[in-house]
Amino acid sequence: MSISSSLNAGVAGLAANATRLATISDNIANSGTYGYKRATADFESMVLNQARNSGTYSAGGVRASTARLIDERGSLVSTSNAMDLAVSGRGFLPVATTTQIENTFGDQPLLMTTTGSFHTDSEGVLRTDSGLVLMGWPANADGSIPTLPRDTTSGLQPVVINANQTAGDPTTTMNLGVNLPSWQTESDSTGETLPLSVEYFGNLGNSETLDVTFTPVVPASGSSNQWTMVIRDSATLDDASTAGVDESILGEYTLTFDNTSVNGGTLSSVTTVSGAVYDGANGTLTLPVAEGLQTLTLTIGKIGDTNGLTQLATDFAPTSIVKDGSPVGNLTAVEIDEHGVIKATSDTGFLRTGYQIPLVDVRNPNGRTALDNQTYQVSPTSGSFFLWDAGDGPTGTVEGYAREGSAVDVAQELTNLIQTQRAYSSNAKVIQTVDEMLQETTNIKR
Repeated sequence: MSISSSLNAGVAGLAANATRLATISDNIANSGTYGYKRATADFESMVLNQARNSGTYSAGGVRASTARLIDERGSLVSTSNAMDLAVSGRGFLPVATTTQIENTFGDQPLLMTTTGSFHTDSEGVLRTDSGLVLMGWPANADGSIPTLPRDTTSGLQPVVINANQTAGDPTTTMNLGVNLPSWQTESDSTGETLPLSVEYFGNLGNSETLDVTFTPVVPASGSSNQWTMVIRDSATLDDASTAGVDESILGEYTLTFDNTSVNGGTLSSVTTVSGAVYDGANGTLTLPVAEGLQTLTLTIGKIGDTNGLTQLATDFAPTSIVKDGSPVGNLTAVEIDEHGVIKATSDTGFLRTGYQIPLVDVRNPNGRTALDNQTYQVSPTSGSFFLWDAGDGPTGTVEGYAREGSAVDVAQELTNLIQTQRAYSSNAKVIQTVDEMLQETTNIKR
Protein backbone atom coordinates (compact mmCIF):
# COMPACT_ATOMS: atom_id res chain seq x y z
CA MET A 1 0.00 0.00 0.00
CA SER A 2 1.40 3.43 -0.93
CA ILE A 3 0.61 5.06 2.39
CA SER A 4 2.41 2.28 4.27
CA SER A 5 5.45 2.57 2.00
CA SER A 6 5.50 6.30 2.73
CA LEU A 7 5.72 5.50 6.42
CA ASN A 8 8.58 3.06 5.81
CA ALA A 9 10.37 5.60 3.63
CA GLY A 10 10.08 8.20 6.38
CA VAL A 11 11.53 5.80 8.93
CA ALA A 12 14.38 4.93 6.54
CA GLY A 13 15.03 8.63 6.07
CA LEU A 14 15.25 9.13 9.83
CA ALA A 15 17.72 6.26 10.11
CA ALA A 16 19.84 7.49 7.19
CA ASN A 17 20.04 11.03 8.53
CA ALA A 18 20.81 9.71 12.00
CA THR A 19 23.79 7.89 10.45
CA ARG A 20 24.89 11.05 8.73
CA LEU A 21 24.53 12.95 11.99
CA ALA A 22 26.80 10.37 13.65
CA THR A 23 29.56 10.93 11.06
CA ILE A 24 29.25 14.71 11.43
CA SER A 25 29.43 14.39 15.22
CA ASP A 26 32.54 12.22 14.91
CA ASN A 27 34.17 14.71 12.54
CA ILE A 28 33.47 17.73 14.73
CA ALA A 29 34.63 15.88 17.85
CA ASN A 30 37.94 15.09 16.09
CA SER A 31 38.47 18.47 14.46
CA GLY A 32 41.51 18.93 16.70
CA THR A 33 42.81 15.36 16.48
CA TYR A 34 46.15 15.05 14.68
CA GLY A 35 45.97 12.81 11.63
CA TYR A 36 42.18 12.32 11.78
CA LYS A 37 40.53 11.38 8.46
CA ARG A 38 37.03 12.62 7.76
CA ALA A 39 34.10 10.18 7.81
CA THR A 40 31.28 10.58 5.28
CA ALA A 41 27.77 9.16 4.83
CA ASP A 42 26.45 8.71 1.29
CA PHE A 43 22.75 8.10 0.59
CA GLU A 44 21.51 5.52 -1.91
CA SER A 45 17.92 5.35 -3.08
CA MET A 46 15.95 2.11 -2.83
CA VAL A 47 13.42 1.55 -5.67
CA LEU A 48 10.66 -1.04 -5.52
CA ASN A 49 9.79 -2.63 -8.87
CA GLN A 50 6.20 -1.97 -9.94
CA ALA A 51 4.06 -2.15 -13.07
CA ARG A 52 4.03 0.88 -15.31
CA ASN A 53 0.78 2.88 -15.65
CA SER A 54 -0.65 1.01 -12.67
CA GLY A 55 -1.66 4.25 -11.05
CA THR A 56 0.16 3.44 -7.81
CA TYR A 57 3.65 4.05 -6.49
CA SER A 58 5.39 2.46 -3.53
CA ALA A 59 8.24 4.34 -1.88
CA GLY A 60 11.41 2.33 -1.45
CA GLY A 61 13.14 4.80 0.82
CA VAL A 62 16.83 5.42 1.33
CA ARG A 63 19.81 3.75 2.93
CA ALA A 64 23.14 5.20 4.10
CA SER A 65 26.63 3.88 3.48
CA THR A 66 29.61 5.25 5.40
CA ALA A 67 33.23 5.63 4.32
CA ARG A 68 36.41 7.25 5.59
CA LEU A 69 38.40 9.51 3.26
CA ILE A 70 41.84 8.21 4.20
CA ASP A 71 43.54 9.78 1.18
CA GLU A 72 42.57 13.30 2.31
CA ARG A 73 45.46 15.13 3.96
CA GLY A 74 45.40 17.68 6.73
CA SER A 75 47.80 20.61 6.82
CA LEU A 76 51.21 20.16 8.47
CA VAL A 77 51.73 21.84 11.83
CA SER A 78 55.24 22.72 13.04
CA THR A 79 56.36 21.46 16.46
CA SER A 80 59.52 21.53 18.59
CA ASN A 81 60.03 17.75 18.86
CA ALA A 82 62.38 16.23 16.26
CA MET A 83 60.50 12.93 16.41
CA ASP A 84 57.10 14.49 15.72
CA LEU A 85 56.65 12.89 12.32
CA ALA A 86 54.25 13.50 9.45
CA VAL A 87 54.09 12.38 5.83
CA SER A 88 54.05 15.12 3.22
CA GLY A 89 52.25 13.50 0.31
CA ARG A 90 51.22 9.91 -0.23
CA GLY A 91 52.31 7.12 2.10
CA PHE A 92 51.99 5.99 5.72
CA LEU A 93 54.43 5.36 8.56
CA PRO A 94 54.68 1.72 9.70
CA VAL A 95 53.84 1.26 13.38
CA ALA A 96 53.00 -1.58 15.74
CA THR A 97 51.39 -1.99 19.14
CA THR A 98 53.22 -3.35 22.16
CA THR A 99 51.10 -6.50 21.96
CA GLN A 100 52.12 -7.10 18.35
CA ILE A 101 55.82 -6.76 19.20
CA GLU A 102 55.55 -9.15 22.13
CA ASN A 103 53.73 -11.68 19.93
CA THR A 104 56.30 -11.54 17.09
CA PHE A 105 55.50 -8.66 14.77
CA GLY A 106 56.05 -10.62 11.58
CA ASP A 107 52.95 -12.70 12.26
CA GLN A 108 50.71 -9.68 12.86
CA PRO A 109 48.89 -7.39 10.38
CA LEU A 110 50.80 -4.26 9.41
CA LEU A 111 49.55 -1.09 11.08
CA MET A 112 50.16 2.33 9.60
CA THR A 113 49.55 5.98 10.41
CA THR A 114 50.24 9.33 8.79
CA THR A 115 51.55 11.14 11.85
CA GLY A 116 52.71 10.59 15.40
CA SER A 117 54.54 12.21 18.29
CA PHE A 118 57.26 9.71 19.18
CA HIS A 119 59.37 9.73 22.34
CA THR A 120 61.77 7.21 23.84
CA ASP A 121 60.47 5.07 26.68
CA SER A 122 62.50 3.58 29.54
CA GLU A 123 64.05 1.06 27.12
CA GLY A 124 64.83 3.61 24.40
CA VAL A 125 61.99 2.49 22.10
CA LEU A 126 60.34 5.27 20.09
CA ARG A 127 56.61 5.19 20.83
CA THR A 128 53.63 7.52 21.15
CA ASP A 129 51.68 8.15 24.34
CA SER A 130 48.97 5.86 22.98
CA GLY A 131 51.45 2.98 22.69
CA LEU A 132 52.23 2.98 18.96
CA VAL A 133 55.83 1.90 18.29
CA LEU A 134 57.67 3.28 15.25
CA MET A 135 59.05 0.53 12.97
CA GLY A 136 62.03 0.79 10.63
CA TRP A 137 64.92 -0.97 8.93
CA PRO A 138 68.09 -1.03 11.07
CA ALA A 139 71.25 0.23 9.38
CA ASN A 140 74.50 -1.71 9.08
CA ALA A 141 77.54 -0.75 11.15
CA ASP A 142 78.85 1.41 8.28
CA GLY A 143 75.55 3.32 8.06
CA SER A 144 74.25 1.63 4.91
CA ILE A 145 70.73 0.19 4.77
CA PRO A 146 70.62 -3.51 3.89
CA THR A 147 68.48 -4.83 1.05
CA LEU A 148 65.29 -6.16 2.64
CA PRO A 149 61.94 -7.44 1.26
CA ARG A 150 59.46 -4.69 0.44
CA ASP A 151 56.22 -6.71 0.52
CA THR A 152 56.53 -8.12 4.04
CA THR A 153 57.13 -6.82 7.55
CA SER A 154 59.85 -9.37 8.33
CA GLY A 155 62.67 -6.82 8.04
CA LEU A 156 61.03 -4.13 10.20
CA GLN A 157 62.16 -3.67 13.79
CA PRO A 158 61.18 -1.28 16.59
CA VAL A 159 63.29 1.88 16.46
CA VAL A 160 65.49 2.01 19.57
CA ILE A 161 67.48 5.12 20.54
CA ASN A 162 69.94 4.65 23.41
CA ALA A 163 70.54 8.07 24.94
CA ASN A 164 73.51 6.77 26.97
CA GLN A 165 75.28 5.31 23.96
CA THR A 166 78.74 6.62 23.09
CA ALA A 167 80.19 6.27 19.62
CA GLY A 168 83.51 6.76 17.87
CA ASP A 169 84.09 7.53 14.21
CA PRO A 170 87.41 6.19 12.87
CA THR A 171 89.25 8.19 10.23
CA THR A 172 89.09 6.47 6.84
CA THR A 173 89.97 9.25 4.40
CA MET A 174 92.38 12.18 4.50
CA ASN A 175 93.25 14.75 1.82
CA LEU A 176 96.74 16.20 2.12
CA GLY A 177 97.13 19.61 0.51
CA VAL A 178 100.65 20.92 1.27
CA ASN A 179 102.92 23.35 -0.53
CA LEU A 180 106.66 22.64 -0.58
CA PRO A 181 108.99 25.63 -1.22
CA SER A 182 110.63 25.26 -4.61
CA TRP A 183 113.92 26.90 -3.59
CA GLN A 184 114.61 24.03 -1.18
CA THR A 185 115.45 21.75 -4.12
CA GLU A 186 118.08 24.14 -5.55
CA SER A 187 121.81 23.45 -5.32
CA ASP A 188 122.46 26.13 -2.69
CA SER A 189 119.75 24.81 -0.36
CA THR A 190 120.53 23.51 3.15
CA GLY A 191 118.43 20.38 2.53
CA GLU A 192 116.39 20.90 5.70
CA THR A 193 113.70 18.26 6.37
CA LEU A 194 110.19 19.72 6.73
CA PRO A 195 107.93 17.92 9.25
CA LEU A 196 104.14 17.69 9.29
CA SER A 197 101.89 15.91 11.84
CA VAL A 198 98.22 15.22 11.16
CA GLU A 199 95.86 13.75 13.74
CA TYR A 200 93.60 10.83 12.93
CA PHE A 201 91.22 8.74 15.04
CA GLY A 202 91.49 5.00 15.52
CA ASN A 203 88.79 2.34 15.57
CA LEU A 204 88.32 2.85 19.33
CA GLY A 205 88.20 6.64 19.09
CA ASN A 206 91.78 7.11 20.26
CA SER A 207 93.82 10.00 18.87
CA GLU A 208 96.84 9.08 16.73
CA THR A 209 99.06 10.99 14.30
CA LEU A 210 100.55 10.56 10.87
CA ASP A 211 104.02 12.07 10.92
CA VAL A 212 105.04 13.08 7.39
CA THR A 213 108.50 14.38 6.56
CA PHE A 214 109.55 16.03 3.31
CA THR A 215 113.28 16.04 2.56
CA PRO A 216 114.45 17.93 -0.55
CA VAL A 217 116.84 16.30 -3.01
CA VAL A 218 119.66 18.87 -3.34
CA PRO A 219 121.56 18.57 -6.62
CA ALA A 220 125.16 19.60 -7.33
CA SER A 221 123.84 22.29 -9.64
CA GLY A 222 120.50 23.66 -10.76
CA SER A 223 117.25 22.42 -9.26
CA SER A 224 116.09 18.83 -8.83
CA ASN A 225 112.38 19.53 -8.15
CA GLN A 226 112.40 16.29 -6.13
CA TRP A 227 111.46 15.44 -2.54
CA THR A 228 111.60 12.30 -0.42
CA MET A 229 108.36 11.83 1.52
CA VAL A 230 108.32 9.45 4.50
CA ILE A 231 105.07 8.62 6.35
CA ARG A 232 105.18 7.32 9.92
CA ASP A 233 102.33 6.15 12.16
CA SER A 234 102.36 6.99 15.86
CA ALA A 235 100.15 3.98 16.59
CA THR A 236 102.82 1.59 15.28
CA LEU A 237 105.58 1.13 17.82
CA ASP A 238 109.13 0.98 16.52
CA ASP A 239 110.73 -2.30 17.53
CA ALA A 240 114.30 -1.38 18.42
CA SER A 241 115.32 -5.04 18.31
CA THR A 242 114.76 -5.08 14.55
CA ALA A 243 118.13 -4.02 13.26
CA GLY A 244 118.01 -1.08 10.86
CA VAL A 245 114.22 -1.27 10.31
CA ASP A 246 111.85 1.47 11.45
CA GLU A 247 108.54 -0.37 11.75
CA SER A 248 106.59 2.85 12.22
CA ILE A 249 107.26 3.81 8.59
CA LEU A 250 104.20 3.16 6.43
CA GLY A 251 105.80 4.25 3.18
CA GLU A 252 108.61 6.15 1.49
CA TYR A 253 108.18 7.96 -1.84
CA THR A 254 110.12 10.09 -4.28
CA LEU A 255 108.06 13.08 -5.42
CA THR A 256 108.95 14.86 -8.65
CA PHE A 257 107.27 18.15 -9.48
CA ASP A 258 106.62 19.75 -12.85
CA ASN A 259 108.32 23.05 -13.73
CA THR A 260 106.72 23.64 -17.13
CA SER A 261 104.48 26.59 -17.97
CA VAL A 262 101.39 24.38 -18.21
CA ASN A 263 101.52 22.30 -15.02
CA GLY A 264 104.21 24.09 -13.07
CA GLY A 265 104.18 23.29 -9.36
CA THR A 266 102.11 20.10 -9.61
CA LEU A 267 103.18 16.48 -9.30
CA SER A 268 104.72 14.99 -12.42
CA SER A 269 105.55 11.57 -10.93
CA VAL A 270 105.43 9.61 -7.67
CA THR A 271 107.86 6.71 -7.22
CA THR A 272 107.16 4.20 -4.46
CA VAL A 273 110.36 3.31 -2.61
CA SER A 274 108.62 1.18 0.03
CA GLY A 275 105.18 0.67 1.59
CA ALA A 276 101.77 1.32 0.06
CA VAL A 277 101.71 1.72 -3.71
CA TYR A 278 100.69 5.08 -5.17
CA ASP A 279 97.40 4.92 -7.14
CA GLY A 280 97.88 7.39 -9.98
CA ALA A 281 94.28 7.14 -11.17
CA ASN A 282 92.96 8.51 -7.86
CA GLY A 283 96.10 10.12 -6.46
CA THR A 284 95.84 8.07 -3.26
CA LEU A 285 97.84 5.89 -0.90
CA THR A 286 96.06 3.13 1.05
CA LEU A 287 97.87 3.05 4.40
CA PRO A 288 97.51 0.20 6.94
CA VAL A 289 97.53 2.34 10.08
CA ALA A 290 97.24 1.28 13.75
CA GLU A 291 99.43 -1.77 13.14
CA GLY A 292 97.24 -2.88 10.26
CA LEU A 293 93.97 -2.82 12.22
CA GLN A 294 92.67 0.16 10.22
CA THR A 295 92.91 1.34 6.62
CA LEU A 296 93.30 5.03 5.82
CA THR A 297 93.10 6.38 2.27
CA LEU A 298 95.49 9.31 1.98
CA THR A 299 95.04 11.57 -1.04
CA ILE A 300 98.18 13.42 -2.11
CA GLY A 301 96.88 14.42 -5.53
CA LYS A 302 96.90 13.08 -9.07
CA ILE A 303 99.51 13.99 -11.64
CA GLY A 304 98.93 17.62 -12.65
CA ASP A 305 96.41 18.17 -9.84
CA THR A 306 96.62 21.49 -7.96
CA ASN A 307 94.51 20.21 -5.04
CA GLY A 308 97.15 17.87 -3.60
CA LEU A 309 100.86 18.35 -2.98
CA THR A 310 102.43 21.30 -4.80
CA GLN A 311 105.88 22.88 -5.12
CA LEU A 312 105.71 26.64 -5.57
CA ALA A 313 107.96 29.57 -4.79
CA THR A 314 106.38 30.27 -1.41
CA ASP A 315 106.65 29.07 2.16
CA PHE A 316 106.03 25.54 3.41
CA ALA A 317 102.38 25.43 4.43
CA PRO A 318 99.48 22.97 4.79
CA THR A 319 97.05 24.63 2.39
CA SER A 320 94.20 22.13 2.80
CA ILE A 321 94.00 19.13 5.12
CA VAL A 322 90.57 17.51 5.10
CA LYS A 323 89.73 14.31 6.97
CA ASP A 324 86.79 12.45 8.41
CA GLY A 325 86.49 10.81 11.81
CA SER A 326 85.99 12.04 15.36
CA PRO A 327 86.83 11.04 18.93
CA VAL A 328 84.40 9.24 21.21
CA GLY A 329 81.30 11.34 21.78
CA ASN A 330 77.95 11.27 23.56
CA LEU A 331 74.55 11.34 21.89
CA THR A 332 73.13 14.86 21.79
CA ALA A 333 70.33 14.81 19.19
CA VAL A 334 68.29 12.50 16.98
CA GLU A 335 66.68 13.73 13.77
CA ILE A 336 65.09 12.30 10.64
CA ASP A 337 65.56 13.51 7.07
CA GLU A 338 63.08 13.65 4.20
CA HIS A 339 64.05 10.12 3.09
CA GLY A 340 63.10 8.67 6.46
CA VAL A 341 66.71 8.12 7.60
CA ILE A 342 67.17 8.55 11.36
CA LYS A 343 70.57 9.96 12.30
CA ALA A 344 72.06 10.40 15.74
CA THR A 345 74.42 13.33 16.37
CA SER A 346 77.14 13.20 19.03
CA ASP A 347 78.72 16.14 20.83
CA THR A 348 81.78 15.73 18.60
CA GLY A 349 79.68 16.37 15.49
CA PHE A 350 79.70 12.73 14.37
CA LEU A 351 76.55 11.60 12.52
CA ARG A 352 75.58 7.93 12.74
CA THR A 353 72.77 6.42 10.66
CA GLY A 354 70.56 4.22 12.81
CA TYR A 355 67.39 3.35 10.90
CA GLN A 356 65.43 4.08 7.77
CA ILE A 357 61.67 4.48 8.06
CA PRO A 358 59.94 3.28 4.86
CA LEU A 359 56.57 4.55 3.69
CA VAL A 360 53.68 2.13 3.21
CA ASP A 361 51.49 2.41 0.13
CA VAL A 362 48.50 0.44 -1.19
CA ARG A 363 46.55 0.66 -4.42
CA ASN A 364 43.29 1.80 -2.80
CA PRO A 365 44.06 4.01 0.22
CA ASN A 366 40.38 4.49 1.12
CA GLY A 367 39.88 0.72 1.21
CA ARG A 368 41.98 0.32 4.33
CA THR A 369 40.35 -0.63 7.62
CA ALA A 370 40.32 2.23 10.12
CA LEU A 371 41.32 1.43 13.71
CA ASP A 372 41.83 3.41 16.93
CA ASN A 373 44.48 6.11 17.31
CA GLN A 374 44.41 7.10 13.62
CA THR A 375 45.87 3.76 12.54
CA TYR A 376 44.88 1.65 9.55
CA GLN A 377 45.56 -1.81 8.20
CA VAL A 378 45.23 -3.42 4.82
CA SER A 379 42.00 -5.11 3.76
CA PRO A 380 40.81 -7.09 0.73
CA THR A 381 39.54 -3.85 -0.86
CA SER A 382 42.76 -1.88 -0.27
CA GLY A 383 45.08 -4.37 -1.96
CA SER A 384 48.46 -5.54 -0.69
CA PHE A 385 51.03 -3.09 0.66
CA PHE A 386 54.51 -2.16 -0.55
CA LEU A 387 57.31 -0.50 1.42
CA TRP A 388 58.90 2.42 -0.44
CA ASP A 389 61.87 4.62 0.35
CA ALA A 390 60.42 8.01 1.20
CA GLY A 391 60.42 10.20 -1.89
CA ASP A 392 60.57 7.25 -4.31
CA GLY A 393 57.74 5.96 -6.47
CA PRO A 394 54.35 7.47 -5.61
CA THR A 395 55.24 8.32 -2.02
CA GLY A 396 55.93 11.68 -0.46
CA THR A 397 58.56 12.62 2.10
CA VAL A 398 58.90 12.26 5.85
CA GLU A 399 58.82 15.52 7.81
CA GLY A 400 60.32 15.84 11.28
CA TYR A 401 59.30 18.59 13.71
CA ALA A 402 55.76 18.36 12.24
CA ARG A 403 52.35 16.82 12.83
CA GLU A 404 49.53 16.40 10.34
CA GLY A 405 46.43 18.25 11.42
CA SER A 406 42.88 16.98 11.21
CA ALA A 407 41.35 16.83 7.73
CA VAL A 408 38.04 18.20 9.07
CA ASP A 409 36.66 21.56 7.91
CA VAL A 410 34.50 22.62 10.86
CA ALA A 411 32.58 25.23 8.82
CA GLN A 412 31.62 22.59 6.25
CA GLU A 413 30.61 20.14 8.97
CA LEU A 414 28.36 22.74 10.63
CA THR A 415 26.75 23.42 7.27
CA ASN A 416 26.18 19.68 6.82
CA LEU A 417 24.74 19.59 10.34
CA ILE A 418 22.12 22.20 9.43
CA GLN A 419 21.19 20.30 6.26
CA THR A 420 20.96 17.02 8.15
CA GLN A 421 18.79 18.58 10.85
CA ARG A 422 16.39 19.94 8.21
CA ALA A 423 16.29 16.60 6.40
CA TYR A 424 15.64 14.75 9.66
CA SER A 425 12.82 17.15 10.55
CA SER A 426 11.31 16.71 7.07
CA ASN A 427 11.32 12.92 7.40
CA ALA A 428 9.73 13.23 10.82
CA LYS A 429 7.07 15.45 9.24
CA VAL A 430 6.39 12.71 6.64
CA ILE A 431 5.79 10.21 9.45
CA GLN A 432 3.55 12.69 11.23
CA THR A 433 1.57 13.31 8.01
CA VAL A 434 1.17 9.54 7.36
CA ASP A 435 -0.04 9.14 10.94
CA GLU A 436 -2.66 11.85 10.43
CA MET A 437 -3.79 10.29 7.12
CA LEU A 438 -4.13 6.88 8.76
CA GLN A 439 -6.16 8.55 11.50
CA GLU A 440 -8.45 10.00 8.85
CA THR A 441 -8.86 6.56 7.31
CA THR A 442 -9.79 5.19 10.73
CA ASN A 443 -12.34 7.96 11.20
CA ILE A 444 -14.21 7.03 8.00
CA LYS A 445 -16.05 4.33 9.94
CA ARG A 446 -17.36 6.78 12.53
